Amino acid sequence: MRISSRIMRGCRESVERAEHELIALSRSIHAEPETAFKEHRSAAKVSGLLRDEGFEVVPGAGGLDTAFTARYGSGPLTVGLCAEYDALPGLGHACGHNIIAASSVGAALALRDVADDLGITVMVLGTPAEEEGGGKIAMLEAGVFDEVSMAMLVHPAPEDNCAPRPLALVELEVRYTGRESHSALAPHLGVNAADALTVAEVAVGVGRQHFEPRQQVHGIVTRGGEVPNVVPAHTSALYNLRAGDMESLGRLEARVRACFEGGAVATGCTHEVRSTPAYAELAHDPFLVAAYRAAATELGRPLVSPEEERAMPTGSTDMGNVSRVLPSVHPSIGIDSGGAVNHQPEFARACVAPAADRALLQASVALAWTAVQAAEDDQARERLLTAHAARRDAGRTARRDAGRTARRDAGRTAG
Repeated sequence: MRISSRIMRGCRESVERAEHELIALSRSIHAEPETAFKEHRSAAKVSGLLRDEGFEVVPGAGGLDTAFTARYGSGPLTVGLCAEYDALPGLGHACGHNIIAASSVGAALALRDVADDLGITVMVLGTPAEEEGGGKIAMLEAGVFDEVSMAMLVHPAPEDNCAPRPLALVELEVRYTGRESHSALAPHLGVNAADALTVAEVAVGVGRQHFEPRQQVHGIVTRGGEVPNVVPAHTSALYNLRAGDMESLGRLEARVRACFEGGAVATGCTHEVRSTPAYAELAHDPFLVAAYRAAATELGRPLVSPEEERAMPTGSTDMGNVSRVLPSVHPSIGIDSGGAVNHQPEFARACVAPAADRALLQASVALAWTAVQAAEDDQARERLLTAHAARRDAGRTARRDAGRTARRDAGRTAG
């Protein structure tokens, strides 16, 4: 794919004109980090800038207080740009979501200026709670993404990767309940919930040699007891389970749940396990990956081969769930983090360094150019529009059938 059109030059110039506003937005979000579903200031900053730039903003998308949509244009091909802005507890923006939000806004401004020429609608989706909670999953289920033909964002990382391979993920919380007793006077009358947790952790640990490729388990103790002279009656732990795909994740979850049950059986405790909505593995759209790679190459980004990209380590994202429903791309852009990786304090500091500012501007251009290529390529455009229409019709049918079922059930109850 060749990057040379007048429209693409216009996109770059639009980002250059908005440079100061975009960098200010990124740094402002970074300065006031907010965690999952609490990103009120961040959502207001992003949506406010878009509203000032002529976008029609609708807050509370999908019933989430800190989600929104911002729309410009009326073309049949709707380009969705996801803006993440949640931070990590205790670490702030150590995953660089300030850059994600600002670069999606930058791309939206660039595409706004050429929307009529391309026959597109530009939609920014403010998507909260990516680090935990799965805001995009809730928005998917609420039908917010039904309006989108293709979805994109760029994620900061130590290195560029046009097609990273985020893993499927589910978070499990296990809680054990035993019985208190004095640790010295009558330990035999207690049922030790800390022991149950220890047995479970050991079981997970010894099972690691049998994990399938790309399966991972990480856990923390969130409650280990209150004081050492009382047999702990209540303990809990939080675990992240990751795997290469949802099927492998299901097998891993069954294994870990058995370990949790083993802790309860061994100690006589009761236990309960709670889970969050699972994040699916990411499935990139091949055309959008190729288009982004062409854009990044034109910008002079330091890219490696697809084979080297596949070997790079990665995390997980609720963008994986989006990618299983509609054509998506989720590349990474390097920010010269000096050896620091995501979720380290040093990476958080790197996300507002001059190199990060340059990366967010280039990410804005690369996203816009990716959308331009999709809109101008006749086959790609037709494929995206056809798939979008089919998905929209299927969603309408499902909602209509659900409504009929609800009305029928309500009638039976009334009768």
